[in-house]
Amino acid sequence: MEYLSQIILIAVGAAIVNNFVLSYFVGICPFIGVSRRVDMAFGMGCAVTFVISVAGFLSWVFTYYLLRSGAPLSTWIYHLCGGTGDSDLSILNYIVYIFLIAASVQLVEMYLRKFFPPLYKSFGVFLPLITTNCAILFACLEIMKHISGDNPWDLGQSLTFAFFGGVGFTLALLIMAGIREDLELCNVPKSLRGAGITLVIAGILAMAFMGFNGVNASLQKALVVKPAHATQTAVMGDVEQMVKKTNLAEETK
Repeated sequence: MEYLSQIILIAVGAAIVNNFVLSYFVGICPFIGVSRRVDMAFGMGCAVTFVISVAGFLSWVFTYYLLRSGAPLSTWIYHLCGGTGDSDLSILNYIVYIFLIAASVQLVEMYLRKFFPPLYKSFGVFLPLITTNCAILFACLEIMKHISGDNPWDLGQSLTFAFFGGVGFTLALLIMAGIREDLELCNVPKSLRGAGITLVIAGILAMAFMGFNGVNASLQKALVVKPAHATQTAVMGDVEQMVKKTNLAEETK
């Protein structure tokens, strides 16, 4: 139950409370460039969610087994070559993550070109630019940070964070695309047309998402299961208080 609670907290935090775009302000380039139409925004969100999930999975595997300090596979190879102590290849994190993201983007690009040519053409240059989407690299770095922490994430927690981070990115894209489609029917001042009004709306959305602060703490309190002995102690205390009140009422009579 405790593990499930952690998964729920990670999912809600990555998708809503700590939204990558509207809280950490990463992935702004596709957020501005591909949010003109809802269908296009949904397709880009799905592509980014897939890429970020694959990259999150690969980054956890490479970090846990190869890159982190004391990683089992790299330490075994290091000892095999005559070294002593633990190996530490964490200096290669950025390079390895960028290659993993690029490989994941190539998979998505080949899939869309084969099965969804119209969607592939509508993305244009923004599809290859997923490689440079800092939201994906941000997810990989967050996974790396939590693998090296005091309470390291396992593969399930890392995948949950990556997938729901992509879901939150898609949600932000869809909200912005819906607003921008309605803006085409509005009389926007000439000086704010284009990126100007888009950035103003993004700032308003970011302030709106700040209203979700504290949801994680409340959700954690709701999901925490009190130990059986604590519940029993609380019940006994309530019974004792009721007995005292009864005795006091009888003495008063």
